Amino acid sequence: MLLPNERADDLLRNDLKIIQSDEVFSFSMDAVLLARFCSVLPRGKVLDLCTGNGVVAMLLSTRTNADIWAVEIQQRLADMAVRSVKLNALEHRIHIIQGDLKEAHLTLGSGGFDLVTVNPPYLPVKAGEQNANSHFAAARHEIHCTLEEVVAAASRLVRYGGKVAMVHRPGRLADILLLMRQYKIEPKRLRFVHPRAGDEANMVLVEGILGGKPDLRLLPPLLVYGEDGGYTPELMDVYYGQADSLRPDKEKDQA
Repeated sequence: MLLPNERADDLLRNDLKIIQSDEVFSFSMDAVLLARFCSVLPRGKVLDLCTGNGVVAMLLSTRTNADIWAVEIQQRLADMAVRSVKLNALEHRIHIIQGDLKEAHLTLGSGGFDLVTVNPPYLPVKAGEQNANSHFAAARHEIHCTLEEVVAAASRLVRYGGKVAMVHRPGRLADILLLMRQYKIEPKRLRFVHPRAGDEANMVLVEGILGGKPDLRLLPPLLVYGEDGGYTPELMDVYYGQADSLRPDKEKDQA
């Protein structure tokens, strides 16, 4: 199951393991936060774009009985995701597709998913210094897809009234909201993530509804570290707890 230079890390949920390697980009906190933030139905169809090694798809499997598809363009990461799914005996629920998200509708059809999640590359190709490792570069820079292409793909794949959830950097928020509306995804829920109280936000979580009515709710900020330097109770619950702390169950968005 494991290839040279690979390891199986604990996802801290439902005894799940995920195959990772220092030779390719490993998942980080943003993926975990996205998987806890997004709204999921008990059943239905879910799609994760830019899935990498499949971490969001596997974490979502602990929150819903929906069928989950996941798309990754890099062959090596897609292969790791496939093997992680098999390692956890989730082949009947999680389906990994190696391919380009811009063409995913040709395989998966248009408008068939209740929820689309995505943790896309954050940096435009010309921004910053690209890593010499092609796997790291593709994970961080918009080499295979731009932000607009990500939003356009999500809009094609989600059903009318379905939800699209994304994690990104706050510096791209204006672009994200503009593009979501351009592609008929109405932003409904937004939450900033701050390293500590008093620090600027370094992540933003956004969820919208295809064809939804304007009504954006700004949720309370999420703090990662407390005054003692350790994770806040909410972050501990995200990683170790059972509650959907980032998505209050009593709150229901109206289209």
